[in-house]
Amino acid sequence: MSSTNAEQSAPSAPAHDLPQKRTRFPGTFWLLNSIEMGERLAYYNLRVVAPIYIMQADNPGGLHLTAADKGTIYAWWAIFQSLLPIVTGGLADRFGYKKTLFGAITTMMIGYLLIAFMRDINFVSNYTAFFWSIMVLATGTAFFKPGIQGALANTLTKENSSIGWSLFYWVVNVGALIGHFIPTVLLVMGGNSAEAWRNVFLASAVFTGFNLVLLTRLKDVPTGASQTEPILSVLWRTLKNVFEPRLLCWLAIMSGFWLMMYQLWDLQPNVIADWVDSSAQARWIQENAPAFIHGNLIEETARGPQIPQQILLGLNSLSIICGVVLVGYLTRRMRTLSAMLIGMAMVVVGILVAGWTMSLWMLLFGIVFFSLGEMTVGPKKSEYLALIAPPGKKGLYLGYVNIPTGIGIFVGSKLAGYVYGHYGEKAMLALRYIAEKTPFGSGKNWNGDVMALEETLGIARPEAMAKLQELTGLDAATATRLLWDTYSPNVNVWIPFAAVGVVSVIALAIFARMARRWSDMNA
Repeated sequence: MSSTNAEQSAPSAPAHDLPQKRTRFPGTFWLLNSIEMGERLAYYNLRVVAPIYIMQADNPGGLHLTAADKGTIYAWWAIFQSLLPIVTGGLADRFGYKKTLFGAITTMMIGYLLIAFMRDINFVSNYTAFFWSIMVLATGTAFFKPGIQGALANTLTKENSSIGWSLFYWVVNVGALIGHFIPTVLLVMGGNSAEAWRNVFLASAVFTGFNLVLLTRLKDVPTGASQTEPILSVLWRTLKNVFEPRLLCWLAIMSGFWLMMYQLWDLQPNVIADWVDSSAQARWIQENAPAFIHGNLIEETARGPQIPQQILLGLNSLSIICGVVLVGYLTRRMRTLSAMLIGMAMVVVGILVAGWTMSLWMLLFGIVFFSLGEMTVGPKKSEYLALIAPPGKKGLYLGYVNIPTGIGIFVGSKLAGYVYGHYGEKAMLALRYIAEKTPFGSGKNWNGDVMALEETLGIARPEAMAKLQELTGLDAATATRLLWDTYSPNVNVWIPFAAVGVVSVIALAIFARMARRWSDMNA
C-alpha cells in the first residue's frame, strides 16, 4: 500500500476510508520497525547493565562510582536524550526523516565506541569519560527518536494507529529482551572484568552499524512539512507549540508518572543486585538445565549463585512481547486517555510490589503487573500525540512525547541518587551498621553523614560487606537480611516514588474529564 501524506490527511478522501486497508501496513512501516528493533537492541544491551557498571560496589569490573554520581549521569542522560527532541522533532520534519536517521545512527555508534574505549585514560577521570561518552550517545538518540516515530506516524491512519503503535512497542521490546541476554553472556563468560564490560559496549556499536545498512533500503517518508522553511523559524514554531497550556498540563502529568515508572529500569537493577535472593532458583537451574545455559546465565556471588538482575527484568520485555498487540487490539476503540489512566494505576501497584520484597517470586509478580500497565500507557502516549498533532507536525509532536521522559528521569534520577545512596544501598548500609552497632565503629565519632562513612571508618564501599561479615560472624546472605530488617530499604526507597505515581494518576483522571470539552485534545 502506498499513499502520500496529503492523501492520508485530506478530509475528502482519506486512505483509511477503504475498509480492506484498515489493518494493512506498507513495507516502509516494517522496515522502520526493523531499524527500531536494531537500535533498541544496541541501547538495551547497554542500558540494562549500566546501573551495575556505574555504581555496584561488589562488581569487579565496574566503575564503583556512587549512587549520587549515577543519579547525575542518568539525569543529564535524560536531558540530552529526551528534551533535545523538542527541537530535533521539528528539524526531522524540516530536513526529512532519512537524513535525520543517518546522522542519528552514526552519532550513536560513535557514542558506544567512546564508552568502550574512554575508560582508564590518563587525562580524565572514569566519571568524566563515561559522562561525556553518554552525552554523545544521548544526542544521537535525541535525533533518532522523532525521526523514526515521525516517519512511522506518517505511515499510519487513525483506524490502524492503535495496532500500529502497539506493533511498534512490541518491536521495541523484542530488541530489549534480546538486549537482556547478550550482556549477561558476555559478562558471565568474562567474569565481569573490565574487558568483558568493554565487549558489551562494542557489541552495541556493532548492532548500531547494522542499522546503517538497513537505512540504505529506506524510501524516505514525506513529512508533510515545508522542506525550505528557515531553521530559526522551525525552532520558533517548536517552542511556540509546546507552550500551549493544555499540552503543557498533559506533559506535566506524564512527567510525574515517568519519574516513578523509570525506576524499574534505572533503580531496580541495583535493588535486585543488593537485596533480592534468587539463590534457590539459581541452584535449581544449575542442577536441571543444560550446562551451556547455567554456565552463561548464572552468576557466582558472595551470597551463592544468583540469577542476574537483567535476566529477571527481562520478564518486563517478555510480558510486553506476549501481550502488547492483544492489549492494543482490545483498546483500539477505547479513548486513549482512559486507557492510559488504567495503565498508570496498574504501574503504581506493580512497582510497589516489585520493590517491596526480597522474594524472587513476588518481584516477578510485580514486574508482570507493572508490564500490563506499561503496555497500555507506552503505546497510547505516542498514539495520543500523533492523533492530536496538526497536519505536517507529527514529527514535532512526537518530539514532545519525550519531554515527560526527560523531566521525569532527570528529577527521578537525582531523587533516586539521594534516596538510594542514603537509605537503600547495601554497601552504604553495611558501613552505617558498622558505625552504629559494632564495637569497631563505636570510637570513630561518626557525624551521621553517610557520605562521610568511608573516610570515618577507613573502609571502602566495595569492602563494606566483607568487613561487616568479619565483625558479625555472619555469612553474606544472613548479613544482607540483617541490614534489610534493620533499615527497611524497601519502605524508605519506594514510598516516595509511589506517592508521585498516585498524584499523577489523580491528575490524569481530572485532565481526561476536562478534555471531553476540547475536541482537539479529546482522543
